[in-house]
Amino acid sequence: MASERFLTLPDVADILNISLSQTYALVRNGELKGIQIGGRKQWRVERTKLEEYIADAYSSTAASLADLPDSVPVDAES
Repeated sequence: MASERFLTLPDVADILNISLSQTYALVRNGELKGIQIGGRKQWRVERTKLEEYIADAYSSTAASLADLPDSVPVDAES
């Protein structure tokens, strides 16, 4: 699997450690770029597109973290 150009959705799900339905949703909504091939329109994700998706996820997470406060808010009712 390490040298394959195209991955199946189960392969992608395994790599990302998410469910197959979550993986399908990612390609259906275009968040993760994939293609449909063959008569049965099976999904394939190019390994480079998966790596781009992961890099983008790291960038968005870093941006989100920058907006969080430095310390945990203390609940006044505690």
